[in-house]
Amino acid sequence: MSFHVPNQFRIRNGRYGSEDSIGNAGAFAIANKRMLFMVIASDAAGWEHVSVSLPDRTPTWREMCFIKDLFWDDDDTVVQYHPPKSEYVNNHPFCLHLWRPTAIDQGIPLPPSILVGVKP
Repeated sequence: MSFHVPNQFRIRNGRYGSEDSIGNAGAFAIANKRMLFMVIASDAAGWEHVSVSLPDRTPTWREMCFIKDLFWDDDDTVVQYHPPKSEYVNNHPFCLHLWRPTAIDQGIPLPPSILVGVKP
């Protein structure tokens, strides 16, 4: 289980520029087909986190899966939270977030998959 950043997409210059030497924090411009995802990653304060945005719409489930697979391993569980409305923060209208706590010994609890549907 590992959080890792795709350094080939790291923004290296300008306002959001950073170098590999700072670790997993930074901004990334990730092209996929006709879309350019802007991603900000960090692993501070007990959380691994990526924010994912597009310029004119919210990323889809499939697109968020694509980003998840770039930043985490296949066996890692990450979540999208729906906090109480009193805790909402919306700095970008088309941005979603993926989170994974770092201080977990046994992983994030998951409901049984049968509650979602039948596996093939």
